[in-house]
Amino acid sequence: MNQDILQKLTGTIEARKLASPESSYVAKLFSKGEDAILKKIGEEATEVILAGKEGDKSHIVYETADLWFHCMVMLSHHGLSSDDVLAELARREGLSGIVEKNSRNEK
Repeated sequence: MNQDILQKLTGTIEARKLASPESSYVAKLFSKGEDAILKKIGEEATEVILAGKEGDKSHIVYETADLWFHCMVMLSHHGLSSDDVLAELARREGLSGIVEKNSRNEK
């Protein structure tokens, strides 16, 4: 079920990025370009950090949802989706974090 919402959201982002920027927040972000999308991710990441420091669980979830949404917009901008991220997480499953990080440094 939870993966279904990511797929639905991916479809919504794809549909809305071609809409009028006056009628769609996603279209507005895309019309402003990659820098605007990345700036929004930075803002949302900061809000997640602040929510984490505050410790209010519902606020942490709310801000994390905003961050994930904007990351999904960025993925779409690059022709990627949550499926690509989930595939990478699946690839890493069972690997030691240290081993995985060292494998990236060897490339």
